[in-house]
Amino acid sequence: MRTNLSIRQLQTFAEVMRVGSISEAARSLGRTQPAVSSTISGLEREIGFALFEREKKRLVPKPEAHYFLEEAEAVLKRLTKAGRTIQQVANLEKGTLRIACNPTASSYFMPHALAEFLADKPNVKVSLMMRSSAVVTDWIASQQYDIGVGESSEERSTINARRFALPCLCAIPETSDLADKPVITSRDLANRPLALIHQKNVLGPKVRRAFEEADVPLTHRFEFESVLPALRLVSEGMCYLICDSFSALSHQRGYKEYSGIVFRPFEPAIHLELSLMSPAHRPMSKLAEELVDLLARKLEAYASYKG
Repeated sequence: MRTNLSIRQLQTFAEVMRVGSISEAARSLGRTQPAVSSTISGLEREIGFALFEREKKRLVPKPEAHYFLEEAEAVLKRLTKAGRTIQQVANLEKGTLRIACNPTASSYFMPHALAEFLADKPNVKVSLMMRSSAVVTDWIASQQYDIGVGESSEERSTINARRFALPCLCAIPETSDLADKPVITSRDLANRPLALIHQKNVLGPKVRRAFEEADVPLTHRFEFESVLPALRLVSEGMCYLICDSFSALSHQRGYKEYSGIVFRPFEPAIHLELSLMSPAHRPMSKLAEELVDLLARKLEAYASYKG
């Protein structure tokens, strides 16, 4: 037998059981006695059996009423909890975010952005995974994650992407004679030890090409898969590095006065394109939309950073 119980029926029944009479239930519910009595009668018709014995003007609960009360209260409690949860979601106070980003973004940028975003959201859960930009892009394309940050690739119909062109800077040991120059060129770095990023990283080939086109010899001392480890050697005075402003600003903000590095604009100009990604075939939650807007504003600041 299928029943079509209403929330009002369950609330009215539970209140009658709590106060013990139709008149008291009507008073506490702000309804008329006939309306409460009609609701109870309708509930009994719906479930197919009587819940009360009618004795003159009193309702005496039958054993079935006490059992049904447990079920009714459980349903009402669950509905109340669901209502609170929906309100928290609407107020961006509750939910889950799944984020994937490349190593550079995961070291400083994303944790600090999340700390700011989640400061007043103690009930929001976050899963943050670090992978290569290629893997991050694939995860977003497969609609597995809410937000991704990584080096830009070709456009894909499965991804919504905001692209940011990050200028590259020259990382210089603060004790170097080049530290006072406002702009560093490839010729300034001739015969100076350089840390290079591996060819499979999009930045590596761009830096090599800049030196080749300027016909400047490149003194290749170190090679790294990513930028952040190379910056540690720059801070020790062992080499120079051409890196993106994303890595530069993350390093500066992370180490502050202990950085040991100054960053200067590099010529010829090189840019690293970074993408803020979200799935194209899955609606974004309000939480994800708010976080994407915050990340976009922060990435715009990185794109304008000049050292």
